[in-house]
Amino acid sequence: MSKVAVVYWSGSGNTEAMANAVAEGAKAAGAEVSVFEVSDFSAAKVEEFDTIAFGCPAMGDEVLEEEVFQPVFDECKENLNGKKIGLFGSYGWGDGEWMRNWEEDCKSAGAVLAHDSVIANDAPDDEAAAACKELGSSLAQ
Repeated sequence: MSKVAVVYWSGSGNTEAMANAVAEGAKAAGAEVSVFEVSDFSAAKVEEFDTIAFGCPAMGDEVLEEEVFQPVFDECKENLNGKKIGLFGSYGWGDGEWMRNWEEDCKSAGAVLAHDSVIANDAPDDEAAAACKELGSSLAQ
């Protein structure tokens, strides 16, 4: 049984809803799943999990949340070389540039993207929720 961490930051609840759907998909695929708000996660925990899903909405000028999420993610990034991960988050404007930049940052760190990243415009609709569950399932395998 694989161990999956779902690590997220959410300001409005949209990314939290996505995190719950990712966790649901991983559990349905047989994984042992732990869900963390990013403030409860650290680089020291990365090695405890086979795969990790990171979730953060677009903020400001299409960037990751800078006060809480970005510092923790930057710390974790050093331990992601060869690690299978997934990315998800919501946005309210723009075209998803923050996610493309985040994917490139992860690839540069040597992380292996297990599934297409999932983005939702505002609250996740049925299609985005299904994509989150698929992401979770991919991480469980």
